[in-house]
Amino acid sequence: MDDNQLGDFLRAHREAVHAEDVGLRPLGRRGRRGLRRVEVARLASVSTDYYSRLEQGRHRNPSRPGRSPR
Repeated sequence: MDDNQLGDFLRAHREAVHAEDVGLRPLGRRGRRGLRRVEVARLASVSTDYYSRLEQGRHRNPSRPGRSPR
């Protein structure tokens, strides 16, 4: 059983959306379809590193918006 359901969900949705769909200009040539991680992170107002960790399953307990982790 896959234990990274959040990562699978994030990847699938990131690949299904194009930069133009969310009002972004495409950043150069794309090797894969969909948004880049940096674009999703920018739209979500989180760091690219944080988004990458979520997608890769390396951060299981994200903090609530507006609250700093203890």
